[in-house]
Amino acid sequence: MRNSFSNLPLTGVKVVDFGQYIAGPAVAMLLGDLGATVIHIDPPGGPMWDSPANATLMRNKSIVTLDLKSGDGLAKARALCAEADIIVENFRPGKLAALGIDFAAMREERPELITISIPGFASNDMERREQRAFESVVAASSGVFTDMGLNRVLMGLNPSFSPLPLSSAYASQIAASATVLALQSRQVTGLGDQIEVPLAAAVMEGLCYNSIKVSDMPERYLTQREQEIERRRIEGLPMNLPYEDLQELLDPFFRSYMCKDGRMFYVVCPSHKNHARRCLQVLGLYEEMIAEGLREEDDTYRPQSEWVSDTSLGVYPMPKFWADKIAARMKEVFMTRTSHEWKRMFGRAGIPGAPQRWLQEWINDEYAETSGLMIDVRDPEYGEMTQPGPVVWMEESGEEALAPEPRRWVAFDEALKALRKHRTDIPDPGEGVEQEGWLSGLRVLDMCNVIAGPHSASYLARFGAEVIKIDPAQPLYDSWNTVIYGLSQGRGKRSILADVKSEHGRKVFEDLVKSVDVIFWNAPDSQIKRMGLDAESLRKLNPEAIFCKLDCFSGVRRGTRTDYIGYDDLVQATTGIMLRFGGAMDSPEEHAHVGTIDVMCGFGGALAVAAALYQKYRFGRIGRGRTSLSANSGLLQVPFAYDFQGRGLFDEPSGPEVNGYDALSRFYSTASGVYILLSAYETDLPRFREVEDLSVLPDLPDEERAAYLAGAFQRHPATEWIARLRAADIGCAICNNIDALRSENLREPDGTPGTGRGSYSFSQYSDHPSGHEVIQLDPYAVRPARAKVYALSPTEKFGTSTRAILIDLGYSDAAIDRMLKSGQLSESWSVEYLPS
Repeated sequence: MRNSFSNLPLTGVKVVDFGQYIAGPAVAMLLGDLGATVIHIDPPGGPMWDSPANATLMRNKSIVTLDLKSGDGLAKARALCAEADIIVENFRPGKLAALGIDFAAMREERPELITISIPGFASNDMERREQRAFESVVAASSGVFTDMGLNRVLMGLNPSFSPLPLSSAYASQIAASATVLALQSRQVTGLGDQIEVPLAAAVMEGLCYNSIKVSDMPERYLTQREQEIERRRIEGLPMNLPYEDLQELLDPFFRSYMCKDGRMFYVVCPSHKNHARRCLQVLGLYEEMIAEGLREEDDTYRPQSEWVSDTSLGVYPMPKFWADKIAARMKEVFMTRTSHEWKRMFGRAGIPGAPQRWLQEWINDEYAETSGLMIDVRDPEYGEMTQPGPVVWMEESGEEALAPEPRRWVAFDEALKALRKHRTDIPDPGEGVEQEGWLSGLRVLDMCNVIAGPHSASYLARFGAEVIKIDPAQPLYDSWNTVIYGLSQGRGKRSILADVKSEHGRKVFEDLVKSVDVIFWNAPDSQIKRMGLDAESLRKLNPEAIFCKLDCFSGVRRGTRTDYIGYDDLVQATTGIMLRFGGAMDSPEEHAHVGTIDVMCGFGGALAVAAALYQKYRFGRIGRGRTSLSANSGLLQVPFAYDFQGRGLFDEPSGPEVNGYDALSRFYSTASGVYILLSAYETDLPRFREVEDLSVLPDLPDEERAAYLAGAFQRHPATEWIARLRAADIGCAICNNIDALRSENLREPDGTPGTGRGSYSFSQYSDHPSGHEVIQLDPYAVRPARAKVYALSPTEKFGTSTRAILIDLGYSDAAIDRMLKSGQLSESWSVEYLPS
């Protein structure tokens, strides 16, 4: 066990983990990686999910085997809970309480207790709460498999399966961050909380960039793929585009290219003023394209009708003429070097790009090892084992996080002793600070761009934090990246525009830094130091401020790729997600949800801030929180992201044609033409005897099951099969789609966050500041019993609050006018909110 002199932020925090499968155990793993003492409780038959991944999920935990259905087992579980600061579970609503572990009753006796429940569907979702909510059931119900992106729609692959446990990965990060936000709040109020984070709500929050709907979207933002989908629908043509033809509809700066070594190299540099130009320069194509007539508009935030040319280098998407011309030449040039050469050239030139690699390669990658993104743990069952490194860490204690204790099985008495060793030190509730939200009174400065960082800051706003977003006086990204993404991650923020490298902008920036409690930035260390936000310089400006860094490739230790810039898509390429989804090196596909890892990383940033706040209040230490897209990819792929001597093949479901894991867990078409997802295990086979027309399934050999089920499901419509299977308590779901979920769960905004509306909740903003009608997901996944969750105000136009923020900082009207006149600060990037 860890010693009591640890510098990890959650040292001394006591956790009892009842979790099974992925989400619950992953929450406790995240807490354990940050220093908490974790006791995991397994039933007598062992974990409900038998997988080597449990070695990762159970590290830093002592495992006790207890039968909660026996009097002795229940009494021992309650004794452990009585010592805990935090209790974690992820069963159906009410199941643990029915066994005798009642969170509400426990909190009446101990109001300082924090409990976190992660059911499949919300406890206030009366239609779904009792369903067997396995990972794939939640995904199918939430539109994950029928909204796998534009590629799959055009290829006619709908629904389309993915083995990534999106629901559990998002839920574990959201639930862990919520738990530690409650913990840091308890340190000042003396009060705990009872929290619920449904998997369905969590995965919807992860897909909030996919589910948003903006009316009258200007044509300049429609990609070739979107235009082709619309054309085919209007003309009644089938969605049957082959993979090769589909590639020609992709933007030249947002696609994969074959290299000399037979590897594909993924380029992701649309939408930034400098990245696309640098890309063409490194490829030796810039002067050629300029000579061909390619232009760079001075101001792409003007209406496109006012541009000199039909496009501008650095905007997304490019029109077909230029896309075809540039892509054709880029294909030729990429074939002149290996993918490894291009990786170095792009990385050193500050251009986002990365070779396609398989997960197996990433796990054993030299950089992944040296940086701590992959670590070695000596597991008692599998021996020396490679596992994902810490997902979230503190700069000052990261090294300690790289050496987790392997899981171990202990007797009850030893587990109880381990918990009793630590003393809980919190204020008496009567003497603590009164606090409405977990973060009420906290000021946050958001310096981030794209999705992960800004999403993290917006997430904190729902718990009462005041968030100020600072951006350059003149934008570096085009409006597809800033304004459209901003509709989701700008909610609940005030926006100021200032050139922080200029005289006036620097003064304002330093004043802001002095006025806030938390600063978020996604930048390389060299840039952080230049801006005076490294630990030593920040201490002089604001010694109490917590700094949180999110980036693409970082691990605890520095390495060759630490400062390489990049996006979600590059991590998908680097860690094998795109090759698994596409199925082969010559057919990689982006895992199509916008921000698949980005949003998760945003929640990880919130966890880092929460842990830093806790250690500040508990130990008086000012920490610097860290997370990265690459670190989060380990959590997203936790079911298969490990290696050890004797490991079997890396053969998780892959490729566009895959429809599930096996005959008992896959898609089936029904008589109504609607697909259902069957999600059953071998142990569920006896249940099929109770299902009319499926009763002989348990008697069939394995190889005959799929054909039998495929024929049987064609006899009745989907709704009939769902009713029959659920009556036998067999996991299943109709493959829903996001459009239907949005229309069925729509409401007018009423000042509440949507937490009372079950598993799905969207708001329709008819008077959105953009002038467009906007429908978007509510901030509703975290449901505390005590603390308030705030409805977030719609995203204001960039720069709207510049003057108001300057007044708050004490500047006079005359001084503000001078600064605005200098151009070093600005109140707007454009006349239109969403440039047309």
